Amino acid sequence: MSKIVADTSVIINGQLINQIESGSIRNLEIIIPQAVLDELQSQASSKKEQGFIGLEKIKKLKELSGSFGLDVILKGPHLSTDDIKLAGSGRIDALIADMAKQNDAILYTSDNVQHLIAQAEGIESVFLRHIVKDESLEFLKFFDADTMSVHLKENQCPLAKKGKPGNFSLIKLSDDVLSRDYLELISSQILSTSNISDSSNVEISKAGATVIQHGDYRIAITYPPFSDSFEITLVHPIVKLSLEDYDASEELMKRFSDRAEGIVISGAPGSGKSTLASGLANFYQKKGKIVKTFESPRDLQVDPGITQYGKLDGSFDNTADILLLVRPDYTIFDEVRRREDFRTFADLRLTGVGMVGVVHANSPLDAIQRFIGKIELGMIPNVLDTVVFVKDGQIDTVYDLELKVKVPSGMTESDLARPVIEIRNFADNVLEHEIYTFGEENVIVPVSKRSQKAGIEKLAEDKVKETFKRYDPNVEVEFLSDSRVKIFVDEQYIASIIGKGGSNINEIEKFLKIHIDVVAKDSEHHSTMNSDVNFTFSESKTALLLTVNREYTSMHTDIYVNDKYVASVRIGKKGQIKIPKRSDLARNLMQNTSSQNEIKLFLKDF
Repeated sequence: MSKIVADTSVIINGQLINQIESGSIRNLEIIIPQAVLDELQSQASSKKEQGFIGLEKIKKLKELSGSFGLDVILKGPHLSTDDIKLAGSGRIDALIADMAKQNDAILYTSDNVQHLIAQAEGIESVFLRHIVKDESLEFLKFFDADTMSVHLKENQCPLAKKGKPGNFSLIKLSDDVLSRDYLELISSQILSTSNISDSSNVEISKAGATVIQHGDYRIAITYPPFSDSFEITLVHPIVKLSLEDYDASEELMKRFSDRAEGIVISGAPGSGKSTLASGLANFYQKKGKIVKTFESPRDLQVDPGITQYGKLDGSFDNTADILLLVRPDYTIFDEVRRREDFRTFADLRLTGVGMVGVVHANSPLDAIQRFIGKIELGMIPNVLDTVVFVKDGQIDTVYDLELKVKVPSGMTESDLARPVIEIRNFADNVLEHEIYTFGEENVIVPVSKRSQKAGIEKLAEDKVKETFKRYDPNVEVEFLSDSRVKIFVDEQYIASIIGKGGSNINEIEKFLKIHIDVVAKDSEHHSTMNSDVNFTFSESKTALLLTVNREYTSMHTDIYVNDKYVASVRIGKKGQIKIPKRSDLARNLMQNTSSQNEIKLFLKDF
């Protein structure tokens, strides 16, 4: 009777059983080396799915043996501890090849390296190539065009999230309770496909957990002892957006294109962070940039010209060493989560690589907070220059970071000056938060907004006006900070306000305990009420639109509501001022105006 030796690969992928069932193998002695059984037992004991699959295949092989005239026997010594330690170096493969040589048998394998080594040693070998079956995977029946993810758990009904980021619902797919055997069937199909398909990769394989990327599907399989029961979670992106599909202003698009090279995209799980990151990656690639990604698992939907890197030897730090050798212009770092991830992100950014990081956070401020303590405070603006917060699949807030040496807001003494990181809202350039060292702690301090202190500020404004009305009844007041104001008076009253040698204004400053800038009304064009610019008012889905003559494009203008200054903005292309509805400025305009006539625009003189 002829003899064949089966190695681990040809058993796990089922090709040996396929050959038997097709009639190609019959009336033979099939030798399964004890080393193969020990390896599968070790994997199964470690709760790795491949071990269970292999043992099931051997069981089926024995069941088929009688019908096809086969004699299935185990042969050879058990693996030693040293053999198991050297398994990754090919020790077990060598034992299997020796078994074929000693028994004058034909080696059956699906491992091309094993096949080549056998030929080099003069061992007759049959290479059974992986065949991708054209059969539908069981889990695909749970998906349709609106399904974001499917959740299958033992002894529970199948559930699915349907909709789109920010607007989805959890739906019961059927009343059938899922059994462990059914979930193991789905799991076996997925793992078998991952071994024979170029579009599938096992990204993570640990005791009790396996993560597989199969085409567009990210599949997480968990089972005891890691989880209390067998569970399969399958996630599938339902939309692929380009950067142009987002309602981003021209200034933000220019920022992405020209200046932003340390971008952090933040948001809650399922908010659309990775979709935006994919759009940015494709945007840079179309601009002629070399773009790479760091992912684990590799599930970003990017163009074929973008190379997706995983962890090298279990670490992105090792991947970074290779990345610098291929000289990318931009790197998309998906899921910056561990402390070493933040350090790798910072190291790559400081070497000059444009970086886009994806961070789980409930607010853009939380994303910045996660970098504090991981890298030095003064380095943060060099690593992060733009923080984008994504909500409901859209760009919600964009922050701009800049390092300055100044007295922090709320402090008055000049000797308290220190390095301060300013966090400004990119839409209106309003300072919202500051980061600086206070004592021995690095703190993020909110800067009070005008809308939040309107009542107190109104009292302060009335007090300042009351003081100066004896000089000019029509005095106007503009608050520059908590300790500084600018007053606008007719030029004829300035001399009497200042006094000889500045004595009068000094007395007023001591009395009011603030610094005062005195400005002539006619030197500030926004104070001349008859020089306002004509405009038309309209709304888009996400913004208020003020449109002026195109000749004013790229100029700056002050916005007044009921003759009170509220903000300075830049006029965009085509003479359009776009004010996001979520911004404080838009809320101010909508709350304090009942008609367009209450809003006035005055061009600035620079």
